[in-house]
Amino acid sequence: MDFIVNGFFQAFLLLFGGDPETYSAIFTTLSVSTISISASLIIGAPLGFMLGYHDFYGKKFLRTVVDSLLSFPTVVIGLLVYALLSHRGPLGDMELLFTIPGIAFGQALLGLPIVIAMMATAVENLDQRLKNTLLTLGAGRSHILRTTLWEARYSLVLAAAAAYGRIVSEIGISMMVGGNIKWHTRTITTAIALETGKGEFAMGIALGIVLMIVAFAVNFSMSGIKKRAGK
Repeated sequence: MDFIVNGFFQAFLLLFGGDPETYSAIFTTLSVSTISISASLIIGAPLGFMLGYHDFYGKKFLRTVVDSLLSFPTVVIGLLVYALLSHRGPLGDMELLFTIPGIAFGQALLGLPIVIAMMATAVENLDQRLKNTLLTLGAGRSHILRTTLWEARYSLVLAAAAAYGRIVSEIGISMMVGGNIKWHTRTITTAIALETGKGEFAMGIALGIVLMIVAFAVNFSMSGIKKRAGK
């Protein structure tokens, strides 16, 4: 029991003492997750709009595929991205393996199905009169897209929060694609796994505290958005 108490004490010393190694993992995580969620939203929001707004042959099958990808194991995504980015892979010339953009690429794929699925559901649940009114007024495709996204803005923010929560806490992609390189690609989750395995319990707790703070912040944000959307 003493080593747990001492571990928490040392963890607070690392956090409040500005330990460079601890904060390197924190800043790397924030950098990667910001790039990832931005890419997921930029790509996923329009795709989710099209999936929810339009009726086309194979829509149910495509929706099933997207929903299935919500629970896709992160380690499998990491394996596929590693194969794509390795020197023998089709994207090997881009030299993204063991880099922050490489990790962000993999994590964007992780968050993409969440954004697409939640956005499609939000668009499908919008008042049908909105679509009919826009078409009656002669709105173009881009105007319909912007207006619909604005009406579904709370759902879009919820999708972003859900995707960010999964991205920031994953370990498989970060470990395999990033290589867990100290001062470069080591994230909070990979650092926790490494330091705990080495017996450095204090740093593992310190980074775990930061990860929990992020998780609680995301959950509280989602709760506030849901309450506001329900008004």
